[in-house]
Amino acid sequence: MTPELMIKACSFYTGHLVKTHFCTWRDIARTNENVALAEKMNRAVTCYNFRLQKSVFHHWHSYMEDQKEKLKNTLLRIQQIIYCHKLSIILTKWRNRARLKSKKKEDELIFFYLSLKDVIICGQVNHAWMLMTQLNSLWNAIDFSTVKNVIPDKYILSTLQRWRLNVLRLNFHGCLLRPKTFRSVSHCRNLQELNVSDCPTFTDESMRHISEGCPGVLYLNLSNTTITNRTMRLLPRHFHNLQNLSLAYCRGFTDKGLQYLNLGNGCHKLIYLDLSGCTQISVQGFRYIANSCTGITHLTINDMPTLTDNCVKALVEKCSRITSLVFTGAPHISDRTFKALSTCKLRKIRFEGNKRVTDASFKYIDKNYPNLSHIYMADCKGITDSSLRSLSPLRQLTVLNLANCVRIGDMGLRQFLDGPASIRIRELNLSNCVRLSDVSVMKLSERCPNLNYLSLRNCDHLTAQGIGYIVNIFSLVSIDLSGTDISNEGLNVLSKHKKLKELSVSECYGITDVGIQITDSAMEMLSAKCHYLHILDISGCVLLTDQILEDLQIGCKQLRILKMQYCTNISKKAAQRMSSKVQQQEYNSNDPPRWFGYDREGDPLTELDNVTPSKGASELTVEKSTYSSEEQAA
Repeated sequence: MTPELMIKACSFYTGHLVKTHFCTWRDIARTNENVALAEKMNRAVTCYNFRLQKSVFHHWHSYMEDQKEKLKNTLLRIQQIIYCHKLSIILTKWRNRARLKSKKKEDELIFFYLSLKDVIICGQVNHAWMLMTQLNSLWNAIDFSTVKNVIPDKYILSTLQRWRLNVLRLNFHGCLLRPKTFRSVSHCRNLQELNVSDCPTFTDESMRHISEGCPGVLYLNLSNTTITNRTMRLLPRHFHNLQNLSLAYCRGFTDKGLQYLNLGNGCHKLIYLDLSGCTQISVQGFRYIANSCTGITHLTINDMPTLTDNCVKALVEKCSRITSLVFTGAPHISDRTFKALSTCKLRKIRFEGNKRVTDASFKYIDKNYPNLSHIYMADCKGITDSSLRSLSPLRQLTVLNLANCVRIGDMGLRQFLDGPASIRIRELNLSNCVRLSDVSVMKLSERCPNLNYLSLRNCDHLTAQGIGYIVNIFSLVSIDLSGTDISNEGLNVLSKHKKLKELSVSECYGITDVGIQITDSAMEMLSAKCHYLHILDISGCVLLTDQILEDLQIGCKQLRILKMQYCTNISKKAAQRMSSKVQQQEYNSNDPPRWFGYDREGDPLTELDNVTPSKGASELTVEKSTYSSEEQAA
């Protein structure tokens, strides 16, 4: 064997061996691949079936959830229907009972608006009315002052005896009664308010009986009676909760009587005190008041020519809670009073006719009274523009009355309005401030967005231009222009204001009949505000047009009777359309009779010739139903 053959033999053997093993490996590999593929197919089928089941289950689940929700809503709806049905039954029964009670209550409430005499008369009508007049609440407040000249004392005695436990408020103002009648008040144990002002027969003895029997009195008005120091001694001993006390024009007590207010428990709960006209009180008397009534917040001292700065100083030394102060008819009060009041937290102050109050007082106001909201300084000749400048920082000021302060001019008002006080000002009275002109009104329209009430009475420098500025004060509801030079043109300008409800133009000689015509704009405002209007008569208003009928249909849906005689600018067609909206209508477009004083255009007649009726004038009267005599009277 040669080497070549050996190599060939080895190669053949090796190739045969490799071929044998490769075929075996190939067969095995093919078998494994088929198994893996079969497994994959099985897994794929399983996965496909699962996804198919999942999809079907998802749709089924959604369907079942919807069915459950529908079922739930159906059950809830059934429950609501049952609940509403039950509620309807309950409400029907409640409504029927409420109607009966409401009708009975309405019948009873009528008696609260009647006087005592009328209530007594009504109680004599029949048994039902008599029972309604026996309501306890009807006798909580008894006003004998309205029947003081017709009801005898014996009836007052019997009334107080019968309703003694129900009476809370008694008014005997101006009653001329016997002392025995006043003593019967002592049986009203729950009495809280008593007014015996202007009763000439009311004495200290009467007060003694009342104080012993009625310890719960909170309000006591003894003004203009003959009480003396004996009554003043009784007040702190028995009326421990007394809050309001009026001693106005009672000149029978002295300073010593005021000293008694500190006896026993004292009148330390007193918050309102009226000492008007008590000219017998000296400085020492006010000092006694300060010692016993430290909680006073409202103080009224009118018609006191003897009141001085020292009196006020003695009072406020311990009464630092005063927030409201009224000093009218106190000519001797000066700037020193304002300086003394700097310890108080004033919110309202009122002076009138004082010549000693000057601009210096307002400097104290600026520094010490930041919460001041109401200022009445009428007829104070010493006040100038400087005072208004001092008031401008007051952020809480809502009411300012400077009537008859003739030294105030445009400069002072402008400085006042430039400050924060102008933002909240609601009422402003500048009557007889003759130095004011159109410049002030222009400033008001720019700086006062909340101004509701304005008085410019006798401000004769106001012109038509100033009237035009008033229209720009959109919040204004009332204005007084009496004694000014306002003319017909000014009224025409004011008619454009949409919120104005009250206008005073007395002694304005520039206004004629032409200035107060009723036009479509006025009727538009009427229909917008008067929604409950039942009867309207616009006969002779020749300036009205068809537009007002449309406004009435929109705003006055309860209109029943409409009269439009001599309305020359309202067409027959529009009147016919309106007739279907009301129950009774009267209409014609004839010229107004000559005694009206104007022609079909609204111009004044210059001659007394008969006015020839216009061609095409028509007359229309529509009546759908008759009215009772009460509605016809209305």
